[in-house]
Formats: sequence, C-alpha cells, structure tokens
Amino acid sequence: MVGQGVQGLNRGELTSPAPAPVPAGAGAGALGLARGRRKAARAPAPTLDERGGSGIAAAALIGPATFIILAGLLVPIAILFRYSLNKFVPRLMMVEAVTIENYVKFFSDAYYLGVFFTTVKVALFCTVVCLVLGFPLAYVLARTRTRFKNVLVMLVVLPLFVGNAVRAAGWMTLLGSKGVVNFALIGFGFVEAPVEMMFTEGAVIVGIIAVNLPFMVLTLQSVIESIDRSVEEAAFSLGADPWQMFRRVLWPLALPGIAAGVILTFILGMNAYATPVLLGGPEFKMMAPLVYGQMQLGNWPFGAAVSFVLMVTTLVLTATAGYRLQKRYRR
Repeated sequence: MVGQGVQGLNRGELTSPAPAPVPAGAGAGALGLARGRRKAARAPAPTLDERGGSGIAAAALIGPATFIILAGLLVPIAILFRYSLNKFVPRLMMVEAVTIENYVKFFSDAYYLGVFFTTVKVALFCTVVCLVLGFPLAYVLARTRTRFKNVLVMLVVLPLFVGNAVRAAGWMTLLGSKGVVNFALIGFGFVEAPVEMMFTEGAVIVGIIAVNLPFMVLTLQSVIESIDRSVEEAAFSLGADPWQMFRRVLWPLALPGIAAGVILTFILGMNAYATPVLLGGPEFKMMAPLVYGQMQLGNWPFGAAVSFVLMVTTLVLTATAGYRLQKRYRR
C-alpha cells in the first residue's frame, strides 16, 4: 500500500498539467503591441527642419500679441522716462535736457515723500484686509456644493460691472455728513453730531477695499477649487484641528493663488485714482492724483518722474513679494 502511494505521488510530481491554450486574439494583440513598441523605438527624432517649422509657427502665433505689448506698453514707458529727464520752464513748459533734477526734487521734498509713503501704506493695508476678508469667502465659494453656486459667484462679480467713480459716489452717500451711516448713528443715539467720515484716509481705504476685494476672491477661489478635498479630510483624520489644517495644509497649497491675488490687489491699490480723488478730497494725496495734478499744471517732466517712481516701486515690491511667496511654496 505504501509503495503504491509513493509511486502514485512520484507519477503526480513527474506528470505536469498541459498548458492552457492561448487565445488567438490575445497572441495577436501581444504581438501587435510588441511591434508597435519596436516601431516607436525606431521612429526617427524630429529633424532640424521640423523643429524650425514649429518654432516659426509659434513665433507667428505670439508675434501680434508681442508687437501690441511692445507698441502699447514699452514704447510709452520709454517716452515717459525720456520726459522725466527734461526740464520744466514755466513759459516754455518742457525743455529737452538730460538731468535728474526731477527725481532729486521728489526725493528731497518732505511733501512728496509723504505722498509716496502714504500711497504704499494704504496699498499694503488694503491688500492685507482684502486677503483676510477674501480668503474665507473664496473658500466657501470653492467648497460649496449648492446649486446656487453660480449665483453666489455672480454676486461677487457684479460690483465689477460698475465703474470706480460710480461706486465712490455711492460711498459718498453712505459716509457723508447727511449720509445713511451718520443718520443711523444719530438716530440710535450713539452720537449727537455727524461724524466726519468723508475726505479722510479711512474713507479712501474703505473705497479701495470695496474695489479690490472681488479680484482677491476670484483669484483665490480658482486656486482653492484645484486643491483636492481629500487632503483636508486626511489632515482631520490625523488629528489636526481646523487651524492646523489651514496653517499646514491649505495655506501652503494655496500660496500660488495668494501670491497672484496679493500682487493684483497691491498694484490696483498703488495706482488708484478715482477713489482717492472722490473720497479723499483735495487735501488727501496719493501718487496717481499727484501725477494727474502735475500734468494738469503743465509740468510734464516732474509728472513723468513721479509716475516712473510709482511704476518702479510697484514693480519692485510686487516682484519681491511674488518671489518670496513662490520660494516658500517650493519648500
């Protein structure tokens, strides 16, 4: 019995089952895949003529836009810089010269330096407030699943259909001595006399924030929507509270949108004109109204110098902020 079992076991080990038949379609498919890979490996690299043709096509596509940018942006900037080196003579208006006296006049006069630092301060403060107010709203718009999401987005975009001058006029009716705010304060007994809100720095800040806030919200919303919601859920599952999730997950991933929104709102704040003029009055000065005032007086060289200082300052500050944010994001 034992011998027969051992012999049967040996026969079972020595006798292996026949391999399963391979379907004809599967073999043909595998063979075709292998041939396709060999053909791809043997495919010649693009020649220099083909690369040159694609380069010419790309140049033809971006050529018109590049020309428009050069003609509409760089050429006026060059002319403006040339004007800033001229002299101003009251009777002769602008006299051609090559001098830096306009820049020396700007940086040596306490009044113009005060206007410069006021502009930078207002733009920075408005940018920070727009970021603080806009991030929660952008997060809600990005994460909401209601069918009225498009309506909410349109409510954010709707103020952009109204010009800055019209919105500033609306703030004048609210903040004036006989406006809605003073009427409510007097009616509820908080004050006895109207509070002076118009033609102040606070009124200008409120107006600029109202103008720039939609740009910040829309920029942040598009970036937050691209962040996978499961990343936030994973942070919560690992024991993070909402603040830790925001600080260590959401904020770093949203840094590109934050950089874009900060740069955009800061540029708009630095170059604001209608809002400071209408809400700040003649005594409150920022750089853009100062440029217009000098041009109106006929002092084109000094006005060009002031505008060039404004442009260079805006570019340097925005480039520095963007570089630091992008460097932090790469970490």
